[in-house]
Amino acid sequence: MKLAIITERANITLGGAEKSVFELAAAMSLLDVDVKILAATGAMQSHRVKVLCGNTQKRIALRNFRKAILAHLEENQYDIIHSTLPFAFADVYQPRGGSYPEAAIRNAASYNNAATRFLKLITSFANTRRTILAHCEKKLCKKENGPIVAALSEYVKTQFKKYYNLPDEKIRVIPNGIKLTRDTDKTRSDKLRWHILSNFNLKEADEPVLFFFAANNFRLKGLDSLIRAMQILTDKLTKRPPYLVIAGRDSAAGYLRLARKLQIENRIIFLGPTPNIQTPIDVADVAVLPTYYDPSSRFILESLAADKPVITTRYNGAVDLFTADKHGKIFDSPDDIDSLAEAMRYFCSSETIATAKKAIQDDDIKSKVSIQTHCKKLLALYDEILKNRTPK
Repeated sequence: MKLAIITERANITLGGAEKSVFELAAAMSLLDVDVKILAATGAMQSHRVKVLCGNTQKRIALRNFRKAILAHLEENQYDIIHSTLPFAFADVYQPRGGSYPEAAIRNAASYNNAATRFLKLITSFANTRRTILAHCEKKLCKKENGPIVAALSEYVKTQFKKYYNLPDEKIRVIPNGIKLTRDTDKTRSDKLRWHILSNFNLKEADEPVLFFFAANNFRLKGLDSLIRAMQILTDKLTKRPPYLVIAGRDSAAGYLRLARKLQIENRIIFLGPTPNIQTPIDVADVAVLPTYYDPSSRFILESLAADKPVITTRYNGAVDLFTADKHGKIFDSPDDIDSLAEAMRYFCSSETIATAKKAIQDDDIKSKVSIQTHCKKLLALYDEILKNRTPK
Protein backbone atom coordinates (compact mmCIF):
# COMPACT_ATOMS: atom_id res chain seq x y z
CA MET A 1 0.00 0.00 0.00
CA LYS A 2 1.20 3.50 -0.86
CA LEU A 3 0.11 6.04 1.73
CA ALA A 4 0.41 9.83 1.73
CA ILE A 5 0.02 11.65 5.06
CA ILE A 6 -0.63 15.38 4.71
CA THR A 7 0.51 17.69 7.51
CA GLU A 8 1.24 21.38 7.67
CA ARG A 9 4.76 21.45 9.11
CA ALA A 10 7.51 18.83 9.06
CA ASN A 11 8.98 19.77 12.42
CA ILE A 12 8.79 17.34 15.37
CA THR A 13 10.17 19.96 17.79
CA LEU A 14 6.74 21.62 17.65
CA GLY A 15 5.47 18.61 19.60
CA GLY A 16 1.88 17.34 19.74
CA ALA A 17 0.34 16.81 16.30
CA GLU A 18 3.61 17.14 14.37
CA LYS A 19 5.34 14.52 16.52
CA SER A 20 2.34 12.21 16.22
CA VAL A 21 2.45 12.35 12.42
CA PHE A 22 6.09 11.25 12.35
CA GLU A 23 5.43 8.46 14.85
CA LEU A 24 2.49 7.35 12.71
CA ALA A 25 4.61 7.30 9.54
CA ALA A 26 7.42 5.36 11.22
CA ALA A 27 5.02 2.79 12.67
CA MET A 28 3.25 2.38 9.32
CA SER A 29 6.55 1.74 7.56
CA LEU A 30 7.23 -1.10 10.01
CA LEU A 31 3.95 -2.62 8.86
CA ASP A 32 5.25 -2.68 5.24
CA VAL A 33 3.34 0.43 4.20
CA ASP A 34 5.10 2.68 1.68
CA VAL A 35 4.43 5.99 3.41
CA LYS A 36 5.26 9.57 2.45
CA ILE A 37 4.67 12.69 4.58
CA LEU A 38 3.59 15.64 2.43
CA ALA A 39 4.26 18.89 4.31
CA ALA A 40 3.83 22.53 3.39
CA THR A 41 6.99 23.67 5.19
CA GLY A 42 9.97 22.28 7.05
CA ALA A 43 13.71 21.80 6.89
CA MET A 44 13.45 18.04 6.75
CA GLN A 45 13.73 16.26 3.40
CA SER A 46 14.10 12.49 3.33
CA HIS A 47 12.80 9.43 1.53
CA ARG A 48 9.78 9.61 3.85
CA VAL A 49 9.21 13.39 3.80
CA LYS A 50 8.38 15.70 0.92
CA VAL A 51 8.27 19.44 1.71
CA LEU A 52 6.19 21.09 -1.01
CA CYS A 53 6.36 24.81 -0.22
CA GLY A 54 9.91 25.37 1.00
CA ASN A 55 11.93 25.83 4.17
CA THR A 56 10.20 28.77 5.79
CA GLN A 57 9.02 29.68 9.27
CA LYS A 58 5.94 31.39 7.85
CA ARG A 59 2.70 29.52 7.47
CA ILE A 60 1.61 28.87 3.91
CA ALA A 61 -1.87 29.89 2.78
CA LEU A 62 -4.13 26.84 2.66
CA ARG A 63 -5.02 27.40 -1.01
CA ASN A 64 -1.32 27.47 -1.96
CA PHE A 65 -0.61 24.27 -0.05
CA ARG A 66 -3.65 22.65 -1.67
CA LYS A 67 -2.38 23.64 -5.12
CA ALA A 68 1.07 22.20 -4.35
CA ILE A 69 -0.40 18.92 -3.12
CA LEU A 70 -2.63 18.51 -6.16
CA ALA A 71 0.35 19.15 -8.44
CA HIS A 72 2.31 16.50 -6.55
CA LEU A 73 -0.59 14.04 -6.82
CA GLU A 74 -0.74 14.58 -10.57
CA GLU A 75 2.73 13.05 -10.84
CA ASN A 76 2.63 10.60 -7.90
CA GLN A 77 0.05 7.93 -7.21
CA TYR A 78 -1.04 6.82 -3.74
CA ASP A 79 -3.59 4.25 -2.65
CA ILE A 80 -4.73 6.32 0.35
CA ILE A 81 -4.56 10.05 1.03
CA HIS A 82 -4.65 10.66 4.79
CA SER A 83 -4.85 14.33 5.75
CA THR A 84 -4.59 16.15 9.07
CA LEU A 85 -5.92 19.28 7.32
CA PRO A 86 -9.49 19.62 5.97
CA PHE A 87 -8.89 18.80 2.31
CA ALA A 88 -12.01 17.32 0.71
CA PHE A 89 -9.97 15.32 -1.85
CA ALA A 90 -8.48 13.14 0.91
CA ASP A 91 -9.69 9.63 1.70
CA VAL A 92 -9.26 10.10 5.45
CA TYR A 93 -9.42 13.31 7.47
CA GLN A 94 -7.82 12.95 10.89
CA PRO A 95 -8.31 16.26 12.77
CA ARG A 96 -5.61 15.94 15.41
CA GLY A 97 -6.83 19.13 17.08
CA GLY A 98 -10.47 18.07 17.06
CA SER A 99 -13.05 20.27 15.34
CA TYR A 100 -12.32 23.96 14.82
CA PRO A 101 -15.54 25.20 16.50
CA GLU A 102 -14.97 23.15 19.66
CA ALA A 103 -11.31 24.19 19.86
CA ALA A 104 -12.31 27.86 19.71
CA ILE A 105 -15.10 27.51 22.27
CA ARG A 106 -13.00 25.58 24.78
CA ASN A 107 -10.02 27.91 24.36
CA ALA A 108 -12.29 30.84 25.27
CA ALA A 109 -13.61 28.90 28.26
CA SER A 110 -10.08 28.63 29.68
CA TYR A 111 -9.97 32.35 30.55
CA ASN A 112 -11.05 33.26 34.08
CA ASN A 113 -12.76 36.55 33.29
CA ALA A 114 -16.23 36.37 31.68
CA ALA A 115 -15.63 39.45 29.52
CA THR A 116 -12.32 38.01 28.32
CA ARG A 117 -13.98 34.70 27.50
CA PHE A 118 -16.57 36.47 25.37
CA LEU A 119 -13.92 38.58 23.62
CA LYS A 120 -11.73 35.54 22.88
CA LEU A 121 -14.67 33.64 21.47
CA ILE A 122 -15.63 36.51 19.16
CA THR A 123 -12.06 37.21 18.01
CA SER A 124 -11.38 33.52 17.39
CA PHE A 125 -13.93 33.56 14.60
CA ALA A 126 -12.42 36.79 13.29
CA ASN A 127 -9.11 34.99 12.70
CA THR A 128 -8.90 34.66 8.92
CA ARG A 129 -6.86 31.45 8.82
CA ARG A 130 -8.98 29.70 11.43
CA THR A 131 -12.16 30.82 9.65
CA ILE A 132 -10.92 29.40 6.35
CA LEU A 133 -10.00 26.08 8.00
CA ALA A 134 -13.36 25.88 9.77
CA HIS A 135 -15.16 26.61 6.49
CA CYS A 136 -13.18 23.89 4.71
CA GLU A 137 -13.94 21.45 7.52
CA LYS A 138 -17.67 22.20 7.31
CA LYS A 139 -17.63 21.88 3.52
CA LEU A 140 -15.74 18.57 3.76
CA CYS A 141 -18.36 17.18 6.16
CA LYS A 142 -21.21 18.22 3.86
CA LYS A 143 -19.66 16.60 0.78
CA GLU A 144 -21.50 13.43 -0.18
CA ASN A 145 -18.37 11.52 -1.13
CA GLY A 146 -16.08 13.33 1.28
CA PRO A 147 -13.38 11.76 3.46
CA ILE A 148 -14.04 9.46 6.37
CA VAL A 149 -13.31 11.38 9.58
CA ALA A 150 -10.92 9.38 11.76
CA ALA A 151 -11.69 10.78 15.22
CA LEU A 152 -9.04 10.37 17.91
CA SER A 153 -11.72 9.88 20.58
CA GLU A 154 -15.43 9.68 21.29
CA TYR A 155 -15.17 13.32 22.35
CA VAL A 156 -14.03 14.29 18.85
CA LYS A 157 -16.76 12.15 17.26
CA THR A 158 -19.34 13.99 19.37
CA GLN A 159 -18.00 17.31 18.08
CA PHE A 160 -18.45 16.37 14.42
CA LYS A 161 -21.97 15.12 15.04
CA LYS A 162 -22.84 18.27 17.03
CA TYR A 163 -21.44 20.93 14.68
CA TYR A 164 -21.83 19.25 11.29
CA ASN A 165 -24.49 16.55 11.78
CA LEU A 166 -21.99 14.09 10.33
CA PRO A 167 -23.60 10.63 10.11
CA ASP A 168 -22.07 7.68 11.93
CA GLU A 169 -21.04 5.97 8.69
CA LYS A 170 -18.76 8.93 7.92
CA ILE A 171 -16.91 8.73 11.26
CA ARG A 172 -14.60 6.12 12.72
CA VAL A 173 -13.26 6.45 16.25
CA ILE A 174 -9.62 5.39 16.14
CA PRO A 175 -8.13 6.13 19.57
CA ASN A 176 -4.90 8.07 19.68
CA GLY A 177 -1.65 6.21 20.15
CA ILE A 178 1.93 6.96 21.15
CA LYS A 179 5.30 5.41 20.51
CA LEU A 180 6.13 3.20 23.45
CA THR A 181 9.49 4.00 24.98
CA ARG A 182 12.08 1.46 25.94
CA ASP A 183 13.44 1.15 29.46
CA THR A 184 14.07 4.54 31.04
CA ASP A 185 17.52 5.85 31.87
CA LYS A 186 17.73 5.12 35.60
CA THR A 187 20.75 7.36 36.11
CA ARG A 188 18.96 10.31 34.53
CA SER A 189 15.78 9.60 36.50
CA ASP A 190 17.65 9.32 39.79
CA LYS A 191 19.43 12.60 39.10
CA LEU A 192 16.16 14.40 38.36
CA ARG A 193 14.47 12.97 41.44
CA TRP A 194 17.40 14.09 43.61
CA HIS A 195 17.12 17.58 42.08
CA ILE A 196 13.38 17.76 42.79
CA LEU A 197 13.64 16.48 46.35
CA SER A 198 16.54 18.83 47.08
CA ASN A 199 14.50 21.75 45.78
CA PHE A 200 11.72 20.83 48.22
CA ASN A 201 14.26 20.16 51.00
CA LEU A 202 12.98 16.60 51.25
CA LYS A 203 14.42 13.13 51.77
CA GLU A 204 13.06 9.86 50.41
CA ALA A 205 12.00 9.01 53.96
CA ASP A 206 9.51 11.91 53.80
CA GLU A 207 7.55 9.87 51.21
CA PRO A 208 6.27 12.78 49.11
CA VAL A 209 3.69 12.22 46.37
CA LEU A 210 4.94 13.90 43.20
CA PHE A 211 2.10 15.04 40.95
CA PHE A 212 3.39 15.80 37.46
CA PHE A 213 1.83 18.28 35.00
CA ALA A 214 3.25 18.80 31.50
CA ALA A 215 1.97 21.17 28.79
CA ASN A 216 3.06 24.00 26.52
CA ASN A 217 -0.12 26.03 27.04
CA PHE A 218 -0.49 26.28 30.80
CA ARG A 219 -3.76 28.23 30.66
CA LEU A 220 -5.59 25.87 28.30
CA LYS A 221 -4.40 22.81 30.18
CA GLY A 222 -5.68 24.10 33.52
CA LEU A 223 -2.56 24.95 35.52
CA ASP A 224 -4.32 27.79 37.34
CA SER A 225 -6.94 25.33 38.63
CA LEU A 226 -4.24 22.82 39.53
CA ILE A 227 -2.32 25.31 41.68
CA ARG A 228 -5.54 26.33 43.44
CA ALA A 229 -6.34 22.65 44.04
CA MET A 230 -2.86 22.20 45.53
CA GLN A 231 -3.63 24.97 48.01
CA ILE A 232 -6.81 23.15 49.08
CA LEU A 233 -4.94 19.86 49.28
CA THR A 234 -2.17 21.20 51.50
CA ASP A 235 -4.79 22.26 54.06
CA LYS A 236 -6.11 18.69 54.28
CA LEU A 237 -4.72 15.75 56.21
CA THR A 238 -3.10 13.30 53.78
CA LYS A 239 -1.17 10.08 54.33
CA ARG A 240 1.69 11.38 52.19
CA PRO A 241 2.56 15.05 51.55
CA PRO A 242 1.70 16.30 48.00
CA TYR A 243 4.08 18.25 45.76
CA LEU A 244 3.66 19.50 42.21
CA VAL A 245 6.21 19.18 39.39
CA ILE A 246 5.53 21.26 36.25
CA ALA A 247 7.16 21.02 32.82
CA GLY A 248 6.61 22.95 29.61
CA ARG A 249 7.70 25.88 27.45
CA ASP A 250 5.08 28.34 28.69
CA SER A 251 5.92 31.24 31.03
CA ALA A 252 5.90 30.34 34.72
CA ALA A 253 5.90 33.92 36.07
CA GLY A 254 2.16 34.41 36.61
CA TYR A 255 1.74 30.95 38.10
CA LEU A 256 4.62 31.51 40.52
CA ARG A 257 2.90 34.71 41.67
CA LEU A 258 -0.30 32.76 42.22
CA ALA A 259 1.57 30.10 44.20
CA ARG A 260 3.17 32.78 46.38
CA LYS A 261 -0.21 34.44 46.92
CA LEU A 262 -1.64 31.10 48.03
CA GLN A 263 1.47 30.45 50.13
CA ILE A 264 2.31 27.14 48.47
CA GLU A 265 5.38 28.16 46.46
CA ASN A 266 7.40 25.67 48.56
CA ARG A 267 5.23 22.87 47.14
CA ILE A 268 5.81 23.61 43.44
CA ILE A 269 8.76 23.32 41.07
CA PHE A 270 8.94 24.39 37.40
CA LEU A 271 11.33 22.30 35.31
CA GLY A 272 10.95 24.40 32.16
CA PRO A 273 11.09 22.79 28.70
CA THR A 274 11.74 19.07 28.95
CA PRO A 275 13.17 17.39 25.81
CA ASN A 276 12.63 13.91 27.25
CA ILE A 277 9.20 13.78 28.88
CA GLN A 278 9.73 10.16 29.86
CA THR A 279 12.23 11.02 32.60
CA PRO A 280 9.93 13.21 34.74
CA ILE A 281 7.06 10.76 34.10
CA ASP A 282 9.29 8.01 35.45
CA VAL A 283 10.13 10.11 38.52
CA ALA A 284 6.53 11.14 39.26
CA ASP A 285 3.86 9.19 41.13
CA VAL A 286 0.75 10.55 39.39
CA ALA A 287 0.14 12.49 36.15
CA VAL A 288 -2.43 15.27 36.31
CA LEU A 289 -3.89 17.35 33.46
CA PRO A 290 -7.01 19.38 34.38
CA THR A 291 -7.41 20.45 30.77
CA TYR A 292 -10.09 22.64 29.24
CA TYR A 293 -9.58 20.98 25.89
CA ASP A 294 -7.68 18.00 24.54
CA PRO A 295 -8.87 15.73 21.71
CA SER A 296 -6.65 13.02 23.22
CA SER A 297 -3.66 14.02 25.33
CA ARG A 298 -0.32 12.40 24.49
CA PHE A 299 0.90 13.27 27.99
CA ILE A 300 -1.83 11.21 29.63
CA LEU A 301 -1.25 8.30 27.24
CA GLU A 302 2.51 8.41 27.86
CA SER A 303 1.91 8.37 31.60
CA LEU A 304 -0.44 5.38 31.36
CA ALA A 305 2.15 3.59 29.23
CA ALA A 306 4.59 4.11 32.11
CA ASP A 307 2.07 2.54 34.54
CA LYS A 308 1.31 5.85 36.24
CA PRO A 309 -2.19 6.68 37.54
CA VAL A 310 -3.69 9.73 35.84
CA ILE A 311 -6.12 12.54 36.69
CA THR A 312 -7.84 14.52 33.96
CA THR A 313 -11.15 16.04 32.83
CA ARG A 314 -13.95 14.87 30.56
CA TYR A 315 -12.71 17.45 28.04
CA ASN A 316 -9.82 15.09 27.33
CA GLY A 317 -10.48 12.36 24.75
CA ALA A 318 -7.79 10.21 26.38
CA VAL A 319 -10.42 9.17 28.95
CA ASP A 320 -11.56 6.56 26.39
CA LEU A 321 -8.43 4.54 27.08
CA PHE A 322 -8.64 4.10 30.85
CA THR A 323 -11.29 3.40 33.46
CA ALA A 324 -12.23 6.00 36.04
CA ASP A 325 -11.66 5.00 39.68
CA LYS A 326 -9.53 2.07 38.51
CA HIS A 327 -6.64 3.44 36.48
CA GLY A 328 -7.09 7.07 37.49
CA LYS A 329 -9.62 9.79 38.17
CA ILE A 330 -11.88 11.73 35.80
CA PHE A 331 -13.75 14.89 36.83
CA ASP A 332 -16.14 17.07 34.88
CA SER A 333 -14.45 20.45 34.56
CA PRO A 334 -11.19 22.22 35.46
CA ASP A 335 -13.38 24.88 37.07
CA ASP A 336 -14.42 22.31 39.69
CA ILE A 337 -11.36 22.82 41.84
CA ASP A 338 -12.76 20.95 44.83
CA SER A 339 -13.22 17.78 42.75
CA LEU A 340 -9.68 18.11 41.40
CA ALA A 341 -8.31 18.49 44.94
CA GLU A 342 -10.30 15.44 46.06
CA ALA A 343 -8.99 13.35 43.14
CA MET A 344 -5.45 14.32 44.08
CA ARG A 345 -6.10 13.59 47.73
CA TYR A 346 -7.19 10.07 46.77
CA PHE A 347 -3.71 9.41 45.41
CA CYS A 348 -1.87 10.75 48.47
CA SER A 349 -1.57 7.17 49.62
CA SER A 350 0.86 4.40 48.74
CA GLU A 351 -1.99 1.88 48.67
CA THR A 352 -4.15 3.71 46.11
CA ILE A 353 -1.18 4.45 43.87
CA ALA A 354 -0.06 0.81 43.97
CA THR A 355 -3.59 -0.47 43.30
CA ALA A 356 -4.03 1.78 40.25
CA LYS A 357 -0.58 0.89 38.94
CA LYS A 358 -1.33 -2.84 39.21
CA ALA A 359 -4.67 -2.38 37.42
CA ILE A 360 -2.94 -0.51 34.58
CA GLN A 361 -0.47 -3.38 34.22
CA ASP A 362 -3.06 -6.15 34.58
CA ASP A 363 -5.35 -4.57 31.97
CA ASP A 364 -2.43 -4.01 29.58
CA ILE A 365 -3.23 -0.34 29.07
CA LYS A 366 0.19 0.03 27.46
CA SER A 367 -0.96 -1.96 24.41
CA LYS A 368 -4.19 0.03 24.16
CA VAL A 369 -2.33 3.36 23.95
CA SER A 370 0.40 2.21 21.56
CA ILE A 371 0.89 3.66 18.08
CA GLN A 372 0.92 0.08 16.75
CA THR A 373 -2.68 -0.44 17.90
CA HIS A 374 -3.61 2.92 16.37
CA CYS A 375 -1.99 1.95 13.05
CA LYS A 376 -3.73 -1.42 12.84
CA LYS A 377 -7.12 0.26 13.24
CA LEU A 378 -6.22 2.82 10.59
CA LEU A 379 -5.11 0.07 8.23
CA ALA A 380 -8.47 -1.64 8.69
CA LEU A 381 -10.13 1.65 7.72
CA TYR A 382 -7.86 2.01 4.67
CA ASP A 383 -8.74 -1.53 3.56
CA GLU A 384 -12.43 -0.75 3.94
CA ILE A 385 -12.05 2.38 1.79
CA LEU A 386 -10.14 0.51 -0.92
CA LYS A 387 -12.68 -2.30 -0.92
CA ASN A 388 -15.59 0.12 -1.36
CA ARG A 389 -13.87 2.39 -3.87
CA THR A 390 -15.60 2.71 -7.23
CA PRO A 391 -13.18 1.90 -10.06
CA LYS A 392 -12.41 4.88 -12.29
